[in-house]
Amino acid sequence: MSRAPAAAAAAAAAADVAAAPVVVAGVGGAASTSLVPTRAAVLRVVGLHHRYPGAAGESLAGIDLEVRAGEVVALVGPSGCGKSTFLSVLAGLEHPTAGTVSTSAAATALMFQDATLFPWLTVAGNLDLVLRLKGVPRGGRRARISELLSLVRLSGQADARPHELSGGMRQRVALARTFAQEADLVLMDEPFGALDAVTRAGMHAELERLRRERPFTVVLVTHDVREAAVLADRVLVLGVPGRVVAEVAVDLGRPRAGRPALDELAHHLESLLPGRTGD
Repeated sequence: MSRAPAAAAAAAAAADVAAAPVVVAGVGGAASTSLVPTRAAVLRVVGLHHRYPGAAGESLAGIDLEVRAGEVVALVGPSGCGKSTFLSVLAGLEHPTAGTVSTSAAATALMFQDATLFPWLTVAGNLDLVLRLKGVPRGGRRARISELLSLVRLSGQADARPHELSGGMRQRVALARTFAQEADLVLMDEPFGALDAVTRAGMHAELERLRRERPFTVVLVTHDVREAAVLADRVLVLGVPGRVVAEVAVDLGRPRAGRPALDELAHHLESLLPGRTGD
C-alpha cells in the first residue's frame, strides 16, 4: 500500500473586494444572520489570509466568520477559490499568513471526500484505533464501538473490511469515527462528493438524523449548491481569491428534501457564484 492513503487515514483518525460581502435574504425573507443567535460561538475567524510558498497570489484574502453552536455553515464557490485551503487552516493542517482562528470546541474532526479508512483493519478495528488513541480502556472500547455502529446503522458490519462496503457505508464509518473522537465541531471537505445521487441523498438524510440525536456544529465545503441548500443554515459564497462575496441565510424547515423552495434556493445560490448571472 502506498504511504499517502495511510497518512491520510492516520490524520483523519487523530484528528479583498472593494465592497463588503453581499448580505442576501434567505428564500423565506429572513435576514442573513446566524439562525442560532442565542448560542455561543464555537468558531471565530478574523482577517484570515493564506498564501502558499512561492505562489503569485493569495489563496485566502481576508475571511471573517463566526459559527455558532449547532449551526451548519456551507462554503461554495468556483474551483480555486480556496474552500479546501480554508478548511485545512481551520483543521490546523495549514498555517495562516495573517489573521486568527479560535475555537471553543472540545474536539474537532475532519471528514474527507474519501473515508480514509485503514484497508487492512475491519470496521471495528478502525474505530478501535481512534478509541485507543483517545486513551479509552480496552474494557470500554468494545461497548463504545457497538454504540457507534448502532448510531450509524452499521451494527452488522463490525467485522467487514472497507473494500467490502459501499461508498455510503464507508462514509458512515467515517461519521462513526468522528463521533468516536467526541467531536462537537466537524469540518467536512466534500464528504459526499464521490457518491452517486441516490446514495448522496441518503447520506444527507443520515447526517440530519445524526444531528438530531447528537447535535454538533458543521462547516461544510461543497461544489454542489443543492447540497448546501439541503444541509446548511447559512451558505457563504467565496470568490477568487478566497474571500466571502455573499452570505445567504436558509430559513427553510427540516427535512428539506422535496420542498419546492429548495429548487428556488439552489438556483439562487447558483446565480451568486462568481462568473454566473441569474436569469
